[in-house]
Amino acid sequence: MAAKEPYNESIWSKYYGPNLGYIQERYEQFVKDPSTVENNYRELFTNSGPPPLTPDSEPAPQPRISGDTEWLRKAVRASKLIANIRIYGHMAAEIDPLVRDQNPMAKYLELETYGLTREDLIALPATLIWENAPNDVHTGWDAVQRMRQAYTKTIAYEFGHVHEEKELQWLNRQAESTSSPAPLNNTERKELLNRLIQVEQFETFLHKTFVGQKRFSLEGNDALVPMLDEIVRAAAHDGAEHILMGMAHRGRLNVLAHILGKPYDIIFSEFHHSPNKELFPSEGSTGINYGWTGDVKYHLGADRAVREGETVRTRITLANNPSHLEFVNPVVEGFTRAAQEDRSTAGLPKIDTSKAMAVLMHGDAAFPGEGIVAETLNIGKLQGYQNGGTIHIIVNNRIGFTTESEDSRSTHYASDIAKGYEIPIVHVNADDPEACVAAVRLASAYRHQFKKDFVIDLIGYRRHGHNEMDDPETTQPIVYGKVRNHPTVYKVYAERLKNEKVLTAEDVQKMNAEAESVLQRAYDNMKEGNHKKKEPKAFIPLQTDRAAANTTAVSISSLQEINRELLTVPAGFQVYPKLERILQRRKDALNEGEKVDWALAETLAFATILKNGTPIRLSGQDAQRGTFAHRHLVLHDSKTGDLFSPLHQLSDSRASFGVYNSPLSEASVLGFEYGYNVFAPETFVIWEAQYGDFANAGQVIFDQFIAAGRAKWTQRSNLVIMLPHGYEGQGPEHSSGRLERFLQLSAEENWTVANLTTASQYFHLLRRQAALCGQEDARPLVIMTPKSLIRNTRSTSAGTELASGQFKPVLAESLLGQKPSEVKRLVVCSGKVAIDIQTELEAAPDKDWSWLHVLRLEQLYPFPEQELSEHLNSFSSLQEIVWVQEEPKNMGGWSYSEPRLRAIAPKNAGVRYIGRPERSSPASGYADVHSFEQRRIVTEALKSNSNVQAAVPSSSEDGITIA
Repeated sequence: MAAKEPYNESIWSKYYGPNLGYIQERYEQFVKDPSTVENNYRELFTNSGPPPLTPDSEPAPQPRISGDTEWLRKAVRASKLIANIRIYGHMAAEIDPLVRDQNPMAKYLELETYGLTREDLIALPATLIWENAPNDVHTGWDAVQRMRQAYTKTIAYEFGHVHEEKELQWLNRQAESTSSPAPLNNTERKELLNRLIQVEQFETFLHKTFVGQKRFSLEGNDALVPMLDEIVRAAAHDGAEHILMGMAHRGRLNVLAHILGKPYDIIFSEFHHSPNKELFPSEGSTGINYGWTGDVKYHLGADRAVREGETVRTRITLANNPSHLEFVNPVVEGFTRAAQEDRSTAGLPKIDTSKAMAVLMHGDAAFPGEGIVAETLNIGKLQGYQNGGTIHIIVNNRIGFTTESEDSRSTHYASDIAKGYEIPIVHVNADDPEACVAAVRLASAYRHQFKKDFVIDLIGYRRHGHNEMDDPETTQPIVYGKVRNHPTVYKVYAERLKNEKVLTAEDVQKMNAEAESVLQRAYDNMKEGNHKKKEPKAFIPLQTDRAAANTTAVSISSLQEINRELLTVPAGFQVYPKLERILQRRKDALNEGEKVDWALAETLAFATILKNGTPIRLSGQDAQRGTFAHRHLVLHDSKTGDLFSPLHQLSDSRASFGVYNSPLSEASVLGFEYGYNVFAPETFVIWEAQYGDFANAGQVIFDQFIAAGRAKWTQRSNLVIMLPHGYEGQGPEHSSGRLERFLQLSAEENWTVANLTTASQYFHLLRRQAALCGQEDARPLVIMTPKSLIRNTRSTSAGTELASGQFKPVLAESLLGQKPSEVKRLVVCSGKVAIDIQTELEAAPDKDWSWLHVLRLEQLYPFPEQELSEHLNSFSSLQEIVWVQEEPKNMGGWSYSEPRLRAIAPKNAGVRYIGRPERSSPASGYADVHSFEQRRIVTEALKSNSNVQAAVPSSSEDGITIA
């Protein structure tokens, strides 16, 4: 061992404050075990001995306390300085690689602002202005230096908006610690550099090999990949079985390759064989959307060695995501909750948040710009939706398409919206990969400790334009002037490690050569056709007949026994008296001569589904009680407020039942339920809108996920969507579930669309849908559920109708059809208007209706052509088919049904429309106008016309015009 050199002031002069404290800690570790410290420190301590207590090798200056009021004022001002470093340090931190901004709060961190000098601070004990100052921080000057080191470097913290005291104290301690999160050792630092080289080489190889093709590269935020590596390691270490990820297209290929392990040659093949070189591989490519990106059937398992001798199996899923960038967020949250729950026993599902973790990557323009982000953050702590916290990473390149930050948000930071939900925020410089890893370690520890969300704002830049064909200098000439001259992150980090003698230039060169060699071999392999390309699974149409064949009847004795159980409450539980009377009316509903209403039919369906072993999850605004005070699946003790659900006490129940009141949000909750159902397809998942047309606010989820997910990604869903629909004079926003929109989206048997009129039909359809859970031919169900019909006696059913038969896509009016050969007009309608017509028929029992028949289209899609044709074949004198609806002509089912009716109409029978004329608004806001229109529609439908013509009607007959 070389002899110790005498103390040389120049060796230690660069260490002071927290840096000197850190060196002292490393020396103590060196004394215990030299092999546990890095080579450069080992060499330093061996040659130079212990570091001094202070830079000048003299004892630390002794702070003094004076009774002088001026010193008290200085102590107060020094305390304020410490507090402001905590609060505003992030505003002066070195978090922008391109150094584009001035530090607006820098003056609040300067001694002069507080009338203080270095000597003043040296004279103050550190503990006087920093209550929990570390032992190696002696004076006020040491405290300020340590705090500046913690809060104003390449990692910056925003915790002041966190109001939970224990959390805030924990966060501040973590930020101010020099050992937590633990610094990287030299082996980890070399691995980190190698990962950054792989990330950059991948992008560079694509850029030069597939010139001009879009790939939405990660360059400028390369550190995202090692950050995800660290998240996977931490989650696996904590025992997570699933890591569920969501992200948009920027950097997606890099994440697929390096986090999910998609082979390079497969990615290259998708570039090489792209039919559209200009658009590939944008968000719609098979390389991004097929098989590798979250379709539950194809999600990729990954083994991660957490520490020597231990391997934890963790499955990583990257969710499918369209160009509606942030709408994948609630879908991933639903995935995660589903992965955490045990649904195998009666009662509420049992949740273990350690089993799965969500990671969401956001764009800096989209995070504050898309309302779905706030909606998703809002559900994070709610009973039915919380999943133990999500780690959010804003992949911040400070440009939205071509838009500067000042044009895309009204906040200082892209992350500011998270403050309203008291989510801790860390901003980190993407050019300091060690700081990036430290941010992830802090986020993971916080989630593990407090089971809440954490936001990391990864601030980098975008090396190319929005895509690789775009010239960004037309809109950002100054920024891209800096980018051209700015070294990439691996080069910045490599220089740092070389300067610190962690590795040599030859080591870096070798890493580069190896990364490039792997890419070239994969490309050559692809060119030679040796790669194993995953072929898309053939699209097989769903089998409607299989769904129709399910046995859905339940014996009357079983239903009666279930009903008795549902009306039994625990001893001492006091049901609200008015509600008790309502519920007790159900006691005899299944007896001969009695009727089952809509709410009881639903509850009985749920109970039988649970007894069959299928778990149920139902959510929506006021879902527990029901918007129309009809459901009452959760009872409240009128004295204590305790909760009780009758469906939790069913004997022989073999599955969980969860019903949750949702926040006032459609898109996030609907996306969550879709994600939950995709991940747990064996579960019967239901979302109910408060009113049908509130579904407007979730249209992206319908369009991009529910309607098209199977066709785009072979992603199965059995989700049930309940949309209260019916014209009762309640105005534009409380009438229509926008049936026409769902019919327009109907194709390839992607879902079932129904508009029901009886309780027994509802019972059978729910049970039929539940029987498809987990099956290959599962598909979503959209039901236009009733409002006024919930309590209309004409929609009730005898118990025997639940105990026999099955769902019928077409119902014939029971008051008509006794003389089919005399029928000249066939009215076809759907939903509540059929009950209005029935009411009118009942009012004239002695009238001759032999010329008329009415069919109710209970299932609109898939269109029940066979059932309708069978009815039409029995009407030998039919002259016209009239479609009757209460919606305006350009809405409802007319435009969808007309060509289908014409296709099956007898040769001499015309097809015409009766209903409201075309409108821009779904319904009138005036009750008297509504009543007049509704009366006219029913009257016109039942008005006899002895001169019915088979020809297509003139335009004057197409609708009702209100004078």
